[in-house]
Formats: sequence, C-alpha cells, structure tokens
Amino acid sequence: MPTLSAIYVRLPNWIGDVCMSLPSLHALLNTRLPIVVCARPWARDLLSAYKLGGFIEMKGRWREDRATVHAFRKKAQHAHPRGLLLPDSLSSAMVFKFAGVPSAGYRDDGRSLILRWPVNKPSSRMHAVESWYYITNQALKRWNQTPPPANPPSALDLQLTDKHRAEALQALNTAGLAAGQFILIAPTATGLHRGKAKVWPHFDTLTRRLQRRGYQVAMCPPPSEAEAARTNAPTAITLPPLRLGAFATLTRLASLVVCNDSGVSHLAAATSARQLSLFGVTQRERTGPWSENASCLGSSHAWPTIEETEQRILALLQ
Repeated sequence: MPTLSAIYVRLPNWIGDVCMSLPSLHALLNTRLPIVVCARPWARDLLSAYKLGGFIEMKGRWREDRATVHAFRKKAQHAHPRGLLLPDSLSSAMVFKFAGVPSAGYRDDGRSLILRWPVNKPSSRMHAVESWYYITNQALKRWNQTPPPANPPSALDLQLTDKHRAEALQALNTAGLAAGQFILIAPTATGLHRGKAKVWPHFDTLTRRLQRRGYQVAMCPPPSEAEAARTNAPTAITLPPLRLGAFATLTRLASLVVCNDSGVSHLAAATSARQLSLFGVTQRERTGPWSENASCLGSSHAWPTIEETEQRILALLQ
C-alpha cells in the first residue's frame, strides 16, 4: 500500500452530529497525519482551534463538492489520500470517489461498490458517538494505522480559542450578565421528528418561574430561530447571535443550560457544560448528550412536566 499522505474526513451535516463526531476527529488527529475536514461552512469556526491539514466547505451539491475536493487535493499534492465518510449517504461517497479519494464508510444506501473499504454496521444499536467512533477505528486498522482505544472517551472535549471566549464574554457584558450567574435556555429546535415538534412546550412558564425565584434567564438564538425563541420565552434576556465557537463557550459560562434534544444540547455536551436536556419525541439512548455533566428528563413517548423540570433545575443549581 502506498504511503498514506493525508486523511480526508467527511463530517455530518448537523451541528449536533459534528459535536458527536469529535472523538472520531481526535482519533484521526492523533495519527499525526494531515487531516482535511470536509464539512458545512459553519463548522470552520467551531473547529478553528484545531490544527487541520485543511478545511473544505461542502455545499451539499455533489458535483460542485467533488470539484472542490479534487482541486484541493491537487493543490495540496496529496498523492495517496484516504477518505473517511461519517455520513451514510450515497452522495458523500460519490464526492470522494470521483475526487480521487478512496474511502472507508458504512455499507449503506447502495454505495458498497463506491467504497474502497466498506464496513458492516455493528449488529447492536449504538449511540451516534459510538457508531462514528467505530467506523473510524475500523478505517485506521485497514490503513495500517495504530487504532485508538476500542471505546470512545466519556467527554467530547471540544477545543475552543481565546477569541471564542472573548466574543462570548463581550455578549454577556453588553447584556449586563456575569459568567456563572445566568441560566441559558434554548427554547427552539429545528425540524420535526416523525411529524412531531421537538420543542418542550413550557419554556415560557419555566422562564417566568425561575425569574420569580431571582434567576437571570438568557437565550442566544440564531437569526433563523430568533422569532420562535421570543414567542416561546418572551421574558428571557435575548443575546445577539454568536458564531458557533463563541456560543459553545457561552454554554460553559452559564450556570446551567436548559434545552431540547437539539444542536444546543450537543454543543453544551462538547464543552462539558452543566445541562438539562428535555426529551419528548426522540430517543436519548441514540442521540442524547454525551457528557457526564448532562442530565436528561422525558422520553421518546412523553415530555416532562413543568413541575418535574423546575424541581430538577433547582436541584442542579444547588
């Protein structure tokens, strides 16, 4: 086998999924080979603390993405790269295949013939963190690289920059808030799960109850969710939108993060922030926050009540 010149890794398309793939990224970086991340544009800021061999923005149009990867590979003179595909999609496999990057990935979506190293999915159900870590482990073995430990670490361990911290602290200062003296809520979640909303319906009531107890409650929604956030929690202090790295830092600066099963839950888990994630339609066994500092309430069949949630928050804040 020719000497491996670089590893190109295609990260998933969702914020929470990128957070849950961090143990896989760390395992790749530990090889000391150039690691080229292929991901959606917003991931560039989130991963800016990492010394990568390159970052290629993926637009979700496979022909355009193929051309971008191919051009980068030629310019970087990576004669013998390898590719690791975390998404299961056919299009992601086609991008690497036709950009000249032979790849490893799970057998799925009719793409086995496109992959150089197809891997069978484990028979047991895994958390997303474990599933992506497993395929990373298998790929490194097949490339004659020293594999990481069999099981992923207990912490996602997102690395952040001084700039991220400065941006988060500036947002708090502008709002008159102090680090460790506010509760950060995230009263929105994009999309539906099997036709059901993923947003806990009592954020307004919870915010008002916490405010009556003397707590400062803040939120920092992205522009696309700002209107929904104000509708769901109109009395919360609203911070200006932040880039993902600064927002991740904000979760660490909060005394507690209260959120749905959403990207915010995984960003908080990535920084080991203290959090309470609320479930009502999704399975926390598969996509719950990967963090020893995370608490969860609810199930895929029923949301927690306002009373249960308030009592758990008060217990966590003690």
